Amino acid sequence: MAAVRIGDRQVYAEVAGAGEPVLLLHGGFGSIEAVRTLFEALAQTHRVHAYERPGHGRTPDVPGEYDYRRDVDDARAFLDEQEVDAAHLVGYSDGGVIALLLALAHPDRVLSVTAIGANLDATAFADTVPDGIPILPPPEPRADDPDRERQWYARLSPDGPAHADIVLAKLQRLWAKGPEIAPADLEAITAPTLVVSADRDTIRVDHSLLIAASIPRAQLCIVPGATHDLLAERPALIATVVTDFLAEARSRA
Repeated sequence: MAAVRIGDRQVYAEVAGAGEPVLLLHGGFGSIEAVRTLFEALAQTHRVHAYERPGHGRTPDVPGEYDYRRDVDDARAFLDEQEVDAAHLVGYSDGGVIALLLALAHPDRVLSVTAIGANLDATAFADTVPDGIPILPPPEPRADDPDRERQWYARLSPDGPAHADIVLAKLQRLWAKGPEIAPADLEAITAPTLVVSADRDTIRVDHSLLIAASIPRAQLCIVPGATHDLLAERPALIATVVTDFLAEARSRA
């Protein structure tokens, strides 16, 4: 556990395990804690590198808006700092978006891509359902569900609990704009790719299918009975699916 310098700022990072390198990218308003179970599972077979983006976890926020392309530059710079030439990219939510963009912009740095709950643009969300596209009903809400992200933010952020609303507002503007990835552009991704989402995800199943179908030879996994919080809801299943995929990707290298 250490502070790592990326450009002119420091971010919190962790490294564990041995083997081929994995770059694990957390989601928006998340942290390494939100992907901790997957981090520990992958560290059994790989050297896992993870860091927390500005305004997330233990990394201080930065002025201005968030930008996916700047996140890609940061991911590449983090690999440089870690002296990792190429890595398996495993990203959740916004981390999955960054993984796809990094594979497009810097294919030489990518051994494989696992995009969990990722999207191409703002039309992906279940509250923007086009006519004729069926979706499964959301699960019954639980009144006792803790807001883990808020709790982690309050406990970890050097900016203080009240800054969470500023981060969320910037994230909402980022999500509304979206990464704006054209499906046709995904054909340029040549690394082995796995797309994962849940059957009751906020990312519609048809959108996840579109991502997988647009990438040559990509695989698609739809996790049953889960939501966008699938890492917490189905941790053992996700760890098995991703670990098996990385083993297969290595055998294809």
